[in-house]
Amino acid sequence: MELSVFNDASKDKSGAIIEKWRVKLEDSGVHVIIGGHDSPSPRGVGYSKNQAVAQSSGSYLCFLDSDDVMMPQRVRLQHQAAVQHPSSVFTANGPTVIMPTWFCSRAWFSHVGPFDEGGQGVPEDLLFFYEHLRKGGGVIRVDQSLLLYRYHPRAATHSVLESTIWAHRVRFLEEQALPRWAAFTIWNAGKQGRRLYRSLTAASQRKVVAFCDVDENKIRKGFYCHEDSQERPKPQIPILHFRAARPPFVICVKLDLTGGAFEDNLRSLHLQEGRDFLHFS
Repeated sequence: MELSVFNDASKDKSGAIIEKWRVKLEDSGVHVIIGGHDSPSPRGVGYSKNQAVAQSSGSYLCFLDSDDVMMPQRVRLQHQAAVQHPSSVFTANGPTVIMPTWFCSRAWFSHVGPFDEGGQGVPEDLLFFYEHLRKGGGVIRVDQSLLLYRYHPRAATHSVLESTIWAHRVRFLEEQALPRWAAFTIWNAGKQGRRLYRSLTAASQRKVVAFCDVDENKIRKGFYCHEDSQERPKPQIPILHFRAARPPFVICVKLDLTGGAFEDNLRSLHLQEGRDFLHFS
């Protein structure tokens, strides 16, 4: 095993702490490579990750951010899976695409990457993941808790605006999924569903045949009118009960606000009727 650490101009004595651990780790057979720079300001997460990869030599890459903690069995279990599936990114139990859970071969990373080095405000992990999918990569989960992800106010993830994430996701949806459909239904006639509709290009908006929901108040309105549309007459999209709607669906729901009820209904509908869904939340 090899530990590759890149210190992106930190001012918190990280370098001294890492040097103290170097001796212990190398006495245990773990080779340690330490890189970094001391310029006045950091160059960003994407740059640091690329440098950490470049200065390392292992055949497989196990990513870990400085504020997270991985379990002792993580490398062993993810490596076992990676040997069997060379073109996949491997994650741990929990949120599947959170970047610190990733484990992949160096060859596959080189095929997909590197990370975007745009710096603060750029979702380099999401952009890498989308490129991974474009190139035919898969996602396989080792179904055990292998990492403690720390969410705190000073985390780098907060530098990325929610609107930036949304814009990238909508564009990827339009690039990868919507071209295959002549028409589709947006599941959610509320704020999230209407926001998705307004974010689509005019060509994609014309493919939306209906909204669907379970809220009787929304359904009684009968339709949604996009007031900012340049089309004349302005399009009026029907709002239906979800059992009256036609697939395919783009599901646009904040699952954490439903207390699990949405997931239970969706699972039941899928098992009973064999419908296909694309979840966008």
